[in-house]
Amino acid sequence: MHCIGGASGDMLLGALVDAGLPLEELRGELSKLPLTGYSVEASIAHRGVVRGTHVTVEMHPDARGTHTIDDFLDMVQASSLSGTVKERASEVLRRLEAAETRVHGESHELQELGEIDTIIDVVGVVAGLGVLGIERLYSSPLPSGWGVISSRKGALPVPAPAVVELMTMANASVMPPHGPYLKAGELVTPTGAALITTLASFDAPALTVERVGYGVGSKDMPEIPNVLALWVGETQDSETHAEVSLLETNLDDMSPEVLGYVQEKLLQQGALDVWFTSIQMKKNRPAVALSVICRPTLESALINVILEESSTLGVRVHSLKRYEAGREVVTVDTSLGQARVKIKKIEGRITGLSPEFEDCKEIAQREDLPLQEVFRRVEKDARASLGIA
Repeated sequence: MHCIGGASGDMLLGALVDAGLPLEELRGELSKLPLTGYSVEASIAHRGVVRGTHVTVEMHPDARGTHTIDDFLDMVQASSLSGTVKERASEVLRRLEAAETRVHGESHELQELGEIDTIIDVVGVVAGLGVLGIERLYSSPLPSGWGVISSRKGALPVPAPAVVELMTMANASVMPPHGPYLKAGELVTPTGAALITTLASFDAPALTVERVGYGVGSKDMPEIPNVLALWVGETQDSETHAEVSLLETNLDDMSPEVLGYVQEKLLQQGALDVWFTSIQMKKNRPAVALSVICRPTLESALINVILEESSTLGVRVHSLKRYEAGREVVTVDTSLGQARVKIKKIEGRITGLSPEFEDCKEIAQREDLPLQEVFRRVEKDARASLGIA
């Protein structure tokens, strides 16, 4: 993802549609929300010499008004969206709330960000990535912008404090203002920043590009093409290595309930893996070692979670090299309905296939079948559909 002219929710939606996401499928996913009084439209537009797609969310007059993050979270949970979309959309919203809380001290007041288009952007982007089968998202450095903007709270610096907080929480790569960017004003919105810092990492691998979509922003800036480019493809090597960080600490005075909460929060904040190991500490105390694997860009943010949410006074950090098999998520038609499966590849060969848990769980509940039976049937049908022995 190349944030040429910045990033916002509508630019991300536009890039997805321009890259092949059918507008009707986007509308279909959004219709699963218990929400009315809006319409989503897409049109071709130019910013400079770049042609892209401009997605707009039009709200009916009686649907306008501010909402809290809790309102949005309730809408997501009450929807018929898949479990994965619910989880990831909720993660984006909670991160946005955390940033606003740190900046303004108002844990449930979004005001400037509380219009309906916020949840439309968040759910639309998360669901759209799933429809296109995009499993991993990488971002270029975010342009910081420059200047001062007006808000309901008064004058705000650019980038806005909430955007800066989101960048800080994710250790995001940021491009300082220079040249034409000094005249650009606000380039990254809080919703755009929340989506990117939650869903993307800033350590993009070499990529074989298959197609590119351009999302068009509302402003037409003469100095900079106000577009966001989404490059869709596969990593060039089926088996690659990546730098990761291992965070560790020992804990002997925490309840299992709190340990479980810490694990969930770390995963929500972007940890690749979190686990506990039984150990013995001083004075013969039974204890656990908390271990966290993460991208180096998230190291600081996750250390803060461990220090804030656990009783530890320190965290050990190790830099590791991790080899990763190629992977791809595809949606297949099965005898129980559509379900996503994860394909594992080594040197271009498919060596494994695993049904997505959330999709199987949803099917099991809908069809009143044992979960293991759903896994078995989805895998069998997926293998037949993909021609895998």
